[in-house]
Amino acid sequence: MLKVVLATNNLHKIEEIKPLLSKIELLTLKEVGLDVDIPETAETFVQNALLKAKSIFNLCGIPCIADDSGLEITALNNRPGVHSAYYSGSRDNQKNIEKVLQEMQNETNRKARFKTVMVYYDENSFRYFEGITYGIITKEPIGEQGFGYDPIFIPDGYDKTYAQMTLDEKNKISHRGKAIKKLVEFFEQF
Repeated sequence: MLKVVLATNNLHKIEEIKPLLSKIELLTLKEVGLDVDIPETAETFVQNALLKAKSIFNLCGIPCIADDSGLEITALNNRPGVHSAYYSGSRDNQKNIEKVLQEMQNETNRKARFKTVMVYYDENSFRYFEGITYGIITKEPIGEQGFGYDPIFIPDGYDKTYAQMTLDEKNKISHRGKAIKKLVEFFEQF
């Protein structure tokens, strides 16, 4: 069985990703003895994910998966984008949501998309896999599940936010779920 490290300390991401990658031995940073947080200093999702994957691989020598995700809102010129995690100036989900809702207060175009890029990196090469889910931004947070911007994002074709969905429901349609599905297809070649 292929052994791969997941380059995140985010317990919510681990919780979402692990069930979808059951055919590989997925290790957390903690399980490989690493307590690091790689800064996301690049300007694209691919570059940020690659930066994390390469850094973790160089530290432990085990093939690595890393992702970078963000919310892109049409009326805000695709902000917060790669800066989603720190949009308010801190890594505080509530403050990030408040900033987005304040900026969207007078906007009628509420179209948005969640985007994830998953990178697989080993000693030979890297591959990346993208997932996008389109939807709209609500006027207020709704729901208790999930994390990040989940309470203010309703995917197209649904009448509830990510935060109102079970983990299984969200994984079937989410940006991260779509990227991981492509990653799983890649792993089936091993």
